[in-house]
Amino acid sequence: MKRWFSSLFIGLYLTAMSLGIASQTMNFGSTFHPVMYFFVWDMFCGWSSHEIRYHVVGEGESGTYYELTPGPWKQFMPYGDLARAHYDVLGNAQRSMALNALKRTDHEPMRRIVMIEEVWPKHYNMSDQAWAARFDEPKDPLAYYWQRSEMAEDGTVLGHVPEYLSYLRMKSVSDNPRLIDDLHRGRDHFVLSPYQRVASNRSDP
Repeated sequence: MKRWFSSLFIGLYLTAMSLGIASQTMNFGSTFHPVMYFFVWDMFCGWSSHEIRYHVVGEGESGTYYELTPGPWKQFMPYGDLARAHYDVLGNAQRSMALNALKRTDHEPMRRIVMIEEVWPKHYNMSDQAWAARFDEPKDPLAYYWQRSEMAEDGTVLGHVPEYLSYLRMKSVSDNPRLIDDLHRGRDHFVLSPYQRVASNRSDP
């Protein structure tokens, strides 16, 4: 009897996992219920292949640059050894962090404040021993620096662009001849939901 229950459990488990993989592959029913998360094959869908760090720098009137994050105090590291500023992917808190550092320190008048995004492939995080066992070429880390935003001394945003990885995705789409051809052959259209249609009818005199 015990062996029969074990075989039944293994059969049900393999069946559930097979159905989950098939559902994810065919893009059918993979989100119809929250329990499907335990069966579909998307456990690492939110992971990025790049490591990202954020630097907020103030440029003084003399041309001297000041590091505004981290501030001159103890850092808050909620998960491990990474400071809180690096979790702000959208850049919502970088402005307030920079102004907080300027408010509580002595410095010359600022000309501008810039937010710099540092990006590098995660495989450079491997140890030298693991790198040597996996790759033939020497380990030569390469990082990209991307200016996300520029602000005035009072925090007024003068310019802002998406993160570097979003730029690469948009660039790959814009450089695709087939997608550009589909764009030129398409037609503009408007989609109205029933709720919008009712609201527009009520607004008419």
